[in-house]
Amino acid sequence: MPDTDTNPQESTPRDRAFYGLIWACTTLTAQADAALTRTHDLPLTWFEVMLWLHTQNEPMAASDLGAKALLSRSQVSRVIDSLQARGLVERTPSPHDARSVQITLTPAGRTAFAEANATRRAALAEVFDDLLDDEDITALQTVWNKLKRDAPC
Repeated sequence: MPDTDTNPQESTPRDRAFYGLIWACTTLTAQADAALTRTHDLPLTWFEVMLWLHTQNEPMAASDLGAKALLSRSQVSRVIDSLQARGLVERTPSPHDARSVQITLTPAGRTAFAEANATRRAALAEVFDDLLDDEDITALQTVWNKLKRDAPC
């Protein structure tokens, strides 16, 4: 990671930790996005929506999906439109709210997600999995859990 501080005396360990998170997010996101787009014509944003759907046992409201994936209403709508056009998700009317729709992965979507997830793992193996041992992963999980505990979203 390049040193972005002009004056190292003013940089605290917390600053460097934050900059490290930014660097890791940017680097790993770009690498995963490139591999998913190249191999499956599936941008990382689409993959993330599919990931949230994959983790659910029930269909998910489009608004909840957008909140989980940190996408605006129009962004999540465009992603769902694209995934639906490829037969990877389906929309169904909400049984609880006539103005709302629920989204679920189709069987083809589950297969596409599994294939894309394998590609993501392979793309990140050299720059993430192969560099971190089990203690590192446990430490990262502890950090993420602390950061997510009081997160507003």
